Amino acid sequence: MRTRDCIKIGVIMRKNQHVTPHPTGNWQVKGAGNERATSVHSTQEQARQAAIKIARNQESEVLVHNRQGVIRQKNSYGNDPFPPRG
Repeated sequence: MRTRDCIKIGVIMRKNQHVTPHPTGNWQVKGAGNERATSVHSTQEQARQAAIKIARNQESEVLVHNRQGVIRQKNSYGNDPFPPRG
């Protein structure tokens, strides 16, 4: 069952991780629905790598946004119900 931007499995909520611009000009990692950043990084790539670690641990997705807030990349790390055919 999908709830907004979280994946509900049993009673565990697995939040998707968003890499977005931080108000200071840096890049932040935020769990879906969180008000505060999980971590703040000087580059988008550093933030993306941090988000990937969290997503692998939670078996969720990483969504990378550009400076205008548009999603430019989305990857699933974990229990993907529809894996691509090889």
